[in-house]
Amino acid sequence: MQKLQGIAVSPGVAIGEAMVMDNEGFRIPRRFVARDAVEAELERLDKAFQAASDEIAHNRDAVSRELGSKYGAIFEAHLQMLGDSQLRGELDEMIRNRHYSPEYAVSRALRRYAQVFQKLESRYLAERANDIFDLEKRVLRNLLGRRREGLAQLTSPVLVLAHNLTPSETANLDRQFVRGFVTEVGGLGSHTAIVAEALEIPAVVGTGPFLTDVSGGELVIIDGDEGLVILHPDEETIARYQHEVEEIRTQAAQLKPLRDMVSETADGVAVRLYGNIEFPYEVKHCAERGADGIGLYRTEFLYLSADEEPDEEAHYKAYSEVVRAMGDRPVTIRTFDLGADKVSHLPDPEDERNPFLGLRSIRLALRNLPMFRNQLRAILRASVLGNVQVMFPLISTVLELRHAKMVLSDVMEDLDERGIEFNRDLPIGMMVEVPAAVMMIDHFVNEVDFLSIGTNDLIQYALAVDRANSDVVSLYNASDPAVLKLIAATIEAGNKKGIPVSLCGQMSGNTVYTMLLLGLGLRHFSVTPSAILEIKRVCRSVTIPQCEEVAQRALTMENARDVKSFLRGEVRKHVPELGL
Repeated sequence: MQKLQGIAVSPGVAIGEAMVMDNEGFRIPRRFVARDAVEAELERLDKAFQAASDEIAHNRDAVSRELGSKYGAIFEAHLQMLGDSQLRGELDEMIRNRHYSPEYAVSRALRRYAQVFQKLESRYLAERANDIFDLEKRVLRNLLGRRREGLAQLTSPVLVLAHNLTPSETANLDRQFVRGFVTEVGGLGSHTAIVAEALEIPAVVGTGPFLTDVSGGELVIIDGDEGLVILHPDEETIARYQHEVEEIRTQAAQLKPLRDMVSETADGVAVRLYGNIEFPYEVKHCAERGADGIGLYRTEFLYLSADEEPDEEAHYKAYSEVVRAMGDRPVTIRTFDLGADKVSHLPDPEDERNPFLGLRSIRLALRNLPMFRNQLRAILRASVLGNVQVMFPLISTVLELRHAKMVLSDVMEDLDERGIEFNRDLPIGMMVEVPAAVMMIDHFVNEVDFLSIGTNDLIQYALAVDRANSDVVSLYNASDPAVLKLIAATIEAGNKKGIPVSLCGQMSGNTVYTMLLLGLGLRHFSVTPSAILEIKRVCRSVTIPQCEEVAQRALTMENARDVKSFLRGEVRKHVPELGL
C-alpha cells in the first residue's frame, strides 16, 4: 500500500478503478478475463507483439538509412526488450493463471521494470525507463486499437489520475463516469479543482510524481477531505473507507431537511445562499439544495470546451437555460475570466510568461471588443427572461470599470436600434480580486450596484503566491490576517453604501470561515452547490453577536495558523455535529 499526500480541493471519498492518463490518453478497459477466453487473449497478445515489432523494425531501418546505424540501434534495443523470453513468460503467467487482461498484464509488468531502472543510481540507466514507457504505449496501442477510450468517451466509472488536465479536457469530462481526480501538479483554484467541485466529486492535486507507480485498472482510493491518495490499498483500508462513504451518505441525508428551512441566523438575521456554477446542468444541483439564486455563473467553459469562439446563440442558449430554471431568483453572470493563453482561437500572446499578471479577464475583453460585445449581447437578451445581473472580473482601476460599462451601454444602444428587448436597468457588479480594488473601494461603490469578493485570486495577489504552484501552495491561505483585513474593508464599504456584497471564492463554502464572515458583516454567500446546506446549518446554529466576537478576535491575530485554529475551535464549539 502506498499513500500520497496532496492538496484537497474537492471533498468526499472515492474508491474505484484507476484511469491513468498520459500524453497518449490510454485507458485499460478491463482488468480480468474469463477462464474460457484465456487462449483467445494470448493470441491477441501475440498479434500485438508482432505488430509492435514490425513497427519498431520499420522505424529502425528508416532511421538507420537517414542517420546511420548508431541511431537505429535505439530501436534495436526496443526490439530486444520486446523479444525477451522472461518478459513474455511473465505476461503469459499473468494471463493464464491470474486471468489478467493482456492490457493490464503489459502495463503492470513494464511499469515494474521501469521502476527498477528509475531507482538506479546511474543517470544513464535511469533514463532507460522512458524506453520502457515508450514500449508500453506501443504495445497498448496495438492491443487496444479502436477500443481506446479518452476522457470524453468513457463507458464505466473511473478515477482519473493524470500529471495535469488541460482546460479543454476538464471542460469535456463525462460526468456520468468520472468519479474522482488526482493530478501530480496543480493547486487550489486550478481548472481541475473547479471542475471537480462542479461535478461534486473528490479531487486531490499537487501530489508530485506517482503515475509510474500505478497501472490502469488498479484499485485506488481518493480522500478529498484530507488530500490523500492511496494506491494498492489493503483490505482493512478499503473497509474503513467504504464505511466512511456510508457515513458521508448518512450526513447528506441528515442535511436534506434544511433545504426548505429559512436561511437565517439563530437570532433571525437573513442570510442569502447562492450557488456557484460552471455549466447549465448545475442549476439543478442548486435547486435541489434550495439556493436563493446563482451568485456566480462562470462562463469560461463555453470557450474552453470549443475549438472556436462560441457565437452569440451559444451564449444565449446557455444563459437562458439557467435564467429560466431560476425563475425570479437572481442569476449573476460573470463575463469571461480567461487568459490569452487559454483561448485557442486568439493569437498566442507573444510574451505571456506569467498569465496571472498578463492579458486576462476584463483586460482581455477590452482588448478583444468583438468577442466581449458578443457575450454582452447574449447576456442582455437573456435579461428579459428573469432576474439577471452582469459582473465584470479582475477590475483593478476605476477607468477600467468605466470602460467596461461604456461597452455595455454601446451594446444596449445596438439592441435598442434593432428592436431587441433587454432589461435597461440591468444591475452591474464587479469582482473584488486585487488589493488595488480594495484600496479604491470607496470610489468603486459609487460605480456599481453590487460587489462580489473573489478570494481565490485576492489571496494569491495579496500574498504573492501562485495558487497552482505546489512549491509555495502552503503560503496560499485564506486565514492570513492580511487577507481578512482586505475582506473586512470591502464588506464595510459596501454595507456603508447600502449595496450588496457577496463572497464567491472557495473560502465562502468552507464552514470554518462562516462565523468569521458573518461577524465581518457578510450576508450573501455564493458557494458550490454541495456546500449550501452545510453553510445553512452553521448560519442557523449561531447568532450575529457570537460571530462578531469571533471576527473581532480573529482580526487581532498575527498569523494564519492561529487564525484557522481559533476559527475551527469556535465552529466546533457552536456546531459540534459538523465534526471539524
